Amino acid sequence: MSARNRRLPRHRAWPLTTTDIDECLGTYMTRVTDLRFLTGHDSGTIVLGAAWVAPNPRNHGRGIHPDMAGFRIDVHPVDAAERAATRAVLRAHALPQLHEWVTQAFAADETWRLTSHQHYWRLTGGHLTHHAEA
Repeated sequence: MSARNRRLPRHRAWPLTTTDIDECLGTYMTRVTDLRFLTGHDSGTIVLGAAWVAPNPRNHGRGIHPDMAGFRIDVHPVDAAERAATRAVLRAHALPQLHEWVTQAFAADETWRLTSHQHYWRLTGGHLTHHAEA
């Protein structure tokens, strides 16, 4: 994202770009309904988040719009001084894992697809971890 459009303090930066995500997901990018570059409070050690937003119909028509069902990806800001190192780790490890998670979601059964899921990547001391939540 362009520096003049960044909306982040100078000491913060996003470790990935839209192009990084596009290259990672390829044709699956058409199912990403929301790609967000977060600007809010410090996310702690979370550097990347992904979610499957299920088409949850609720009583009396208060479900989500069908066009909103799909994947949401959140890129969390990091310290600007650590951006390059964080980007290298994410491109080498997290993005292939993201691609695998999205691929598995497409092959998942209906029960999985009808439930919302979240997946987070955390970077602590140069060590990347990830976990899924349902």
